[in-house]
Amino acid sequence: MQILKGHVWKVGQDVDTDLIIAARYLNQSDPTYLAKHCLEDVFPKLNEKIKKGDILVAGKNFGCGSSREHAPVAIKHAGFSCVVAENYARIFYRNAINIGLPVIVSPETVKMSAAGDRLEVDPIKGIIRNITTEQTYQSETLPPFMMEILEKGGLIPYVSEKVKADV
Repeated sequence: MQILKGHVWKVGQDVDTDLIIAARYLNQSDPTYLAKHCLEDVFPKLNEKIKKGDILVAGKNFGCGSSREHAPVAIKHAGFSCVVAENYARIFYRNAINIGLPVIVSPETVKMSAAGDRLEVDPIKGIIRNITTEQTYQSETLPPFMMEILEKGGLIPYVSEKVKADV
């Protein structure tokens, strides 16, 4: 997996899936449509301001609430390369991995970074460098099988490749 680089968009604690993508938009599952409405009640016109590769940084319990897969899909297709948080709601965490969105745990990064900072995230080594402040933080690393799912772009491409290899 490559090193991820982008500017920080920072949110607080207990950001639930309804704040990530409001229920009023769940009448469609098109990733482009969901991306246009990602976090719109937190960052108005995010879809016009975000740069591909930017990084979402969040407090504790990110992705709590309902188990909608739409939330990580909206984040990924909005242009975020990953989410760095203190911790995650369990179902959101697995949904993110399953759709190919890297979710990194690093309380230190959350505490020490600010909106607009530029980060460099190495998910394999578990190292996050704040290019703006020239500080380096440690993150938890993902188990190898989760890294493999992310590298394949999500669970469906991962399983498809495994099935083809077995045929």
